[in-house]
Amino acid sequence: MNEEQGYKEDGLKSPHQNVSAVLPRSSSGTGVPDVQLEGNPVVDQDSHNQFASKVAIAVDPVALITTECITVTSAMRKHARWAHSSVSAILGGTPSSYRNGTSAAPKLRGSRADLNRPSNGISGRPDGNDDDSLTSRWGLRGKKGKSMQDNPLMSAFARLRSDLKGCKDIRQFDIPSLLHPFLQVIRSSSTSAPITSLALVAITKFFAYNLISRDSPRLSLGMQLLSAAITHCRFEASDSAADEIVLLRILKLMEGMLSGPGGDFLGDESVCEMMETGLSMCCQMRLSELLRRSAEISMITMCQVVFERLKHLEDELGGDITALEGSATDGEGAELKMDAPLKGSNAASPQPNAFNAPLSPNLEVSKTQQDGQDSRSSTSFDQQSERNGLGMTQGENSSSVDLPQGAVSGLGEVTDIKPYSLPSIRELFRVLVNLLEPHDRQHTDAMRIMALRIIDVALEVAGPSIARHPSLASLAKDHLCRHLFQLVRSDNMNLLNESLRVVGTLLATCRGVLKLQQELFLSYLVACLHPRVEIPREPGIDPTLYEGVPHVPKLVKQPPSSTSSGRSTPVPVKDRQKLGMEGGSRKPDAREAMVESMGALARIPSFLAELFVNYDCEVDRSDLCEDMVGLLSRNAFPDSATWSTTNVPPLCLDALLGYIQFMADRLDDDPVTEGYPDKLKLREQRYRKRIIIKGVTKFNENPKAGIAYLAAQSIIENPNDPRSVVRFLKGTTRISKKILGEYISKLQNEPLLRAFLDLFDFSDKRVDEALRDLLGAFRLPGESPLIERIVTVFSEKYCANSTPEGIADKDSVFVLTYAIIMLNTDQHNPNVKTQNRMAFNDFSKNLRGVNGGKDFAPEYLQGIYDSIKNNEIILPDEHDNKHAFDYAWKELLLKADSTGDLVTFSTNVFDADMFEATWKPVIATLSYVFMSASEDAVYQRVVAGFDQCAQIAAKCNVTAALDHIVYCLATITTLGPDNPPNTTLNTEVQAGKKSVMVSELAVKFGRDYRAQLATVVLFKGVVAGNEAKIKEGWKHIIRIWLNLFMNSLVPPTFVQSNALLEMPPIPIQSPSHVVNRGERSNESGLFQSFTSYLSSYAADDPPEPSDEELNDTLCTVDCLAACPLEGIFSSIMLLPSASLSALTEALLDQLPQDSSPRVMVVKPEPGSPTKPNGNRVTMTSNYDPRIVYILELAAMLAIKDEDSTAAVGKDVAEALQNVVRGSANSHPVIVSRAVFYLLHLLNVSHEHSFIRAPVILHTISSLNQTTMEKSALPVLKGLALCMRGPRPLRNEIANTPDFWSTLRTLHSITDAASSVFDLLVGIMAETPSAITADNYEFAVMALNDFATAGSAGAMVEQKRDRNVRRSKKVKPLNHRESEVVTRGAKAVTMIFQLSSRVPALIEQSHLERKEAWTAYWSPIFRALSTQCINPCREIRHQAFSGLQRALLSPELASANHQEWAAIFGEVLFPLILQLLRPEVYHSDPIGISETRVQATTLLCRIFLHYLVLLSEWDGMLELWLKILDIMDRLMNSGQGDSLEEAVPESLKNILLVMANGGYLISPSENPENSTLWDETWKRLERFLPGMFREIFPERVQSAPTKAEPPKMEGAVGKPEEEPAEAKQG
Repeated sequence: MNEEQGYKEDGLKSPHQNVSAVLPRSSSGTGVPDVQLEGNPVVDQDSHNQFASKVAIAVDPVALITTECITVTSAMRKHARWAHSSVSAILGGTPSSYRNGTSAAPKLRGSRADLNRPSNGISGRPDGNDDDSLTSRWGLRGKKGKSMQDNPLMSAFARLRSDLKGCKDIRQFDIPSLLHPFLQVIRSSSTSAPITSLALVAITKFFAYNLISRDSPRLSLGMQLLSAAITHCRFEASDSAADEIVLLRILKLMEGMLSGPGGDFLGDESVCEMMETGLSMCCQMRLSELLRRSAEISMITMCQVVFERLKHLEDELGGDITALEGSATDGEGAELKMDAPLKGSNAASPQPNAFNAPLSPNLEVSKTQQDGQDSRSSTSFDQQSERNGLGMTQGENSSSVDLPQGAVSGLGEVTDIKPYSLPSIRELFRVLVNLLEPHDRQHTDAMRIMALRIIDVALEVAGPSIARHPSLASLAKDHLCRHLFQLVRSDNMNLLNESLRVVGTLLATCRGVLKLQQELFLSYLVACLHPRVEIPREPGIDPTLYEGVPHVPKLVKQPPSSTSSGRSTPVPVKDRQKLGMEGGSRKPDAREAMVESMGALARIPSFLAELFVNYDCEVDRSDLCEDMVGLLSRNAFPDSATWSTTNVPPLCLDALLGYIQFMADRLDDDPVTEGYPDKLKLREQRYRKRIIIKGVTKFNENPKAGIAYLAAQSIIENPNDPRSVVRFLKGTTRISKKILGEYISKLQNEPLLRAFLDLFDFSDKRVDEALRDLLGAFRLPGESPLIERIVTVFSEKYCANSTPEGIADKDSVFVLTYAIIMLNTDQHNPNVKTQNRMAFNDFSKNLRGVNGGKDFAPEYLQGIYDSIKNNEIILPDEHDNKHAFDYAWKELLLKADSTGDLVTFSTNVFDADMFEATWKPVIATLSYVFMSASEDAVYQRVVAGFDQCAQIAAKCNVTAALDHIVYCLATITTLGPDNPPNTTLNTEVQAGKKSVMVSELAVKFGRDYRAQLATVVLFKGVVAGNEAKIKEGWKHIIRIWLNLFMNSLVPPTFVQSNALLEMPPIPIQSPSHVVNRGERSNESGLFQSFTSYLSSYAADDPPEPSDEELNDTLCTVDCLAACPLEGIFSSIMLLPSASLSALTEALLDQLPQDSSPRVMVVKPEPGSPTKPNGNRVTMTSNYDPRIVYILELAAMLAIKDEDSTAAVGKDVAEALQNVVRGSANSHPVIVSRAVFYLLHLLNVSHEHSFIRAPVILHTISSLNQTTMEKSALPVLKGLALCMRGPRPLRNEIANTPDFWSTLRTLHSITDAASSVFDLLVGIMAETPSAITADNYEFAVMALNDFATAGSAGAMVEQKRDRNVRRSKKVKPLNHRESEVVTRGAKAVTMIFQLSSRVPALIEQSHLERKEAWTAYWSPIFRALSTQCINPCREIRHQAFSGLQRALLSPELASANHQEWAAIFGEVLFPLILQLLRPEVYHSDPIGISETRVQATTLLCRIFLHYLVLLSEWDGMLELWLKILDIMDRLMNSGQGDSLEEAVPESLKNILLVMANGGYLISPSENPENSTLWDETWKRLERFLPGMFREIFPERVQSAPTKAEPPKMEGAVGKPEEEPAEAKQG
């Protein structure tokens, strides 16, 4: 058969033999069926079956099978070996007994092992004799007259064709019978590759066209036979291409079998053989690359199905893992072994048309040798053929196959074979893991990469299930991790990438059982990837923005001391790095691969949180979460590209942002705590861990100080108890083994050494084993005395309980221990040559006679020698080789047993603590990237990161993080520099009703896009909504607000200030120049600019802003408009009191510190108010609007509610009082508003002890006149507010003298007088009254001041009188003058009204009657008397009326007391005397004359009113004589007819009343009362001669003495001489 015919028969050009037409391809085009691998994949048994697709066939199935039989036999007949087949082979044999779907098809006998039982031939009959059916041929005889017997392969097809006759439903046909002839061809070594390929294509079709289904008879047996056939396939080699096609078809058929309907019927041994076959093809380097890759793809697909089966097994057993494990370790499952694929090193390169090496342990190829003879020999490459029963017998024209005897007998029953389960899965996993052994040189890196890819798929499909099964988990925890962690140190990039991928998948799916393994891997990555250099300084980036990035990871320990004990195994640094004992330096591509692996893990939503809980919160574990975040942060900086690749920084940044994103996504989830560690307990563990780390650090530097610190922190219970100390030292991994060994071996610490050895149990251990345990706990010191002390105590401990057999005493142990130490050094020191190393004889010779005078048993010493030689005693901190890694790995596994599983979760309850521990490097990285980024995509991600960090910090109450975010963004905005920008050149540009302030700050900010973006993020994303959580960050926000306010970029008032304070906007400095572009002409261009510049230069003004500067300013305005500043202010006013302290403190910290001494008084220059635009005034140089801004906002915060007042009122009040006290150094505007804020605060906080009304009022009253004038209205507004406040406050203020002093000072200020008077009116009108005994006089004095001020109306009245006399038109009073007079008149009325309260005040005062009368009546009479001489007639008349009514008040006088009599000497007499003064008279000549008459009349009236009471008073005579003297002066005042008529009439009336009342009686009638009569007569005769006689003519005539009236010498109360001016008046 020529090559072309062979290819044609192989099916490459035959449509029905095209494998691609039979096998459906995946969507990816790789030939691997699509399998859904998402999360925890669940693959349906039929969905992954590439043969399960229902392919409709247009031909009859029976005809199709017949055609396939003819196709195979036709190809065989073209071969010389089968060229003389009988006619029956073409026509088909005698029909077999096909009844009800059964035939004489093969059946298995006994067990699965019978499949490989050797057979001497194939017989169609039970006895195996088939001669009769094969000898009849139509006229054909063999040589020498013998008939030719058909080859069994040919006759099998004939029988199948015969059996198919009459078959109606092929799906009911017996599967073993259907497959039997094809399987013989596959297993026969005499068939060529094309023939074998045709048989494989036929079977593939049967599956593809669904001719074989799950319901087919004896499918399980058929699958076992098919599996045995294709895994033991043998054929003659022709050429490599045709042979590899056969192998490829075997791969596809195996793939289809496992994933097809009969895959579940395959047994464990069948699956193992199939996997073994596939792995062999993958590992045979002599095969073509295409075939090996195809084999790898098929293996991946089959492993997907096999490991998917693991999950179905769990479901079938209801999750009973124990039962599944038990079935795998009992019976055949425990004996099942799968051979590793042939080593690549043994494979020869392919040669033309021949295979010179075995394909697999089960696959064989026979080579046809052409030596001039027509002889064929079969070359078997199967070293296991005898074990598998693959014997071959060949004749010249016949061949026999090794199908089982029972396969064709049809006799006996078949024991059901269990579907494959955990044993085969475990064995496959074991073989794949063993392929990764890094120190097995027979395994190439290509084989390891192939195995890694398959393992990765297995983990993707069934990783969690692997972790749940102890037998599989043990492989993963030990061998798989150990191999992987060494492979990741490889310099082969392909191997490194695959290893990292598998590690990532392993940790993603099985990390729950890999706690310590995960720690080891991640620690290695951190050590490798974390740069040890400082972050380079970048111009324009503040280094404080990235201070939180760690320079060294926490897990990095201090390098061991350079001193060595001499017993270590020195290893070059490069080798140590490769062993993984150090991070080492990796190539840039390797670093990038590691970063990608770490990023893949970080993309697991809960991964870093799990690290935090399982490692950072455990005392003995590393701070992996912090180190991971620190690593990602540090490598996100651009400089990391210098030692890695340019992809590393963005990869790290993406992982870091993903970490934040996951936490932000979990923020609103309901916290789930059940089944998870207690959060509070974890916090305690972290706190304890920090203490232990600090203490251990101290111990490693100074052991005594470390123990003292740990004892002080209660970590070591009793530092004087050696057992307590050594328990901690031995159980803490962070203790330096070197320091520990030196410390406990010192002489003074021998109790510690003995206690330390008491922690070990040396029972039933050989000396070297006990010593190995001991020296693993600390490093043996280098000094001989210290070593001797340790060995001595060890010897005593070893023999303490009982001397072991073969040991004489502790001295023997002492010598033997020293010998073992020396032997360990000798055997494993690389500086000692091999030929010079100690042999056993030398070792035993050195120990002769030291065992109590005898020798140690040779076998005892031989065991010690072999143990030390083969397994070095590893001394901690000194060994870095493969043995050290193995030792460390064993230690890790031992710890893993007691450590427990890793806690996995998806809850958010630990996010707050985790974020608090890791926010610093995250925010530092975001700040640096934000400052250095140039792409919009980067800005977008970083902005989102800032926003999410702020949300997390606020939600988790991590205020320090939120404050730092505020600081970073505030720094980037450039709006809050330490030195505020200059505002002297600010220019206001007006256009119609709109205006904008062009300033240096606005222009610079408008040109900085980064600063604008940071501002929006700060206020819109960070501050807004989080106002209650910000603490230290307020000072940066306040600084920004102040700068914006100074440059008119925010409103000069707060929205809430109108409601709370009712104050006008804060005045700010006027711009240096105002440009009105609305009124400008339409000129433009260069001429306009030149003209503007010249005009500005001539006027010495700054040049007008350019259009570019104006546009920049407008950009600033737009940016700030996008920031919710008003909303933030509104939220601030709603802050709870607990959150106000930080804000208030930040506000007050911005106040300038006044360093000038208080004794200096600097009077500020008064400013001239102008209003060019808005609420701006030209201020002096010491006016700082920011101070007012700060004070107003602070005051608003303090007064908004009671809780706020209690929280921040004290600080605000102190600040305000400091400003008021330093009024001499402050601008009046600042002082005035500070006074108002202070009074407002007093109104709401009067109940608190930190503020007192008398203190504040005293401070206000101490203001100088200029400041008081500037502050009048705010002060009055604040006082009025307080007087409307609570009654206790009103009373306290009203009773404070400084209050009335302030009012009296303010009333003189024209603009303030009205407010002061209104305040007084309010006080007087209060119910109950605020006028008390303590403030009564102050109130009268204040009202008297207003009444006195009303004298301003006198000039108008007199002018009006003159105009009337001249018949001129009388002009009315202007408004101001009218108000003054009205207030004066009302004040007089109010003074009189106070008299009604006098009796009650006297009663309440508990003073003596005279003192009380003086205290309460006198002020009223003095005030009214004073106003009775007021030049203003209206006020004077009002006062006189009030005085008269007061004097006539029934409460004034009392019969029991005579203090009221002072109204004459203290009120009436002084009033008349004042009226007689010339200056008083000249103030209103017309009106005063009338007043004098009224006064005279009033005097007489009052005298007569109280005459009865006066008559009983001893001073009656003196008073009466004083009245007569006053009348004398009035008569002689020279006023004119008014008094000359009024005085006599008044006196006449008095005398008559007195006479009628019996008070004035002539001596003739009553000699005892002659004095009053005589003195009256004498006085009257002086200024009214004859009047007495005229009134009492009869009495005077009847008087005994008819002489002249008595002389005046003895008179009392002689009036003073009247001034000449009065007489002339």
